Amino acid sequence: MAKTLKIKLTGLRVFAHHGVFDFERQNGQDFYIDATVWVAAKGLDFSDDLSRTVHYGDLAKALVDNVKTQPVDLLETLAQRLLDLVLNWGGPAGPVAKAKITVHKPNAPIVYEFNDVSVTVKGKREDSFKSGDEN
Repeated sequence: MAKTLKIKLTGLRVFAHHGVFDFERQNGQDFYIDATVWVAAKGLDFSDDLSRTVHYGDLAKALVDNVKTQPVDLLETLAQRLLDLVLNWGGPAGPVAKAKITVHKPNAPIVYEFNDVSVTVKGKREDSFKSGDEN
């Protein structure tokens, strides 16, 4: 029986220079990333061995490094780029089978009072397992 491993990383803060307007590109602002990954962990015994799972510290670093490079206009573009990164993430536990990425831009240039603007994308690998857990 295949086991499913779900890892959530929420509120990862990254200062970057994405946005449509020149002042966003010049001044930069904080973005927050939420990443949920599902790993089809066939044969994983869930032992206390870091090498047998997805290292969320390494995943966080990869996300931060990606967000800090190649500024884009749209949150949608950034979210899709991060989803592609995560879906191609490997590791001893096996490839990430499914992922959900949310990019938050709480300081978006909107003249009205608001708490947050975010974009969420979901995806799975073609060869991934089937799971009913979408949260």
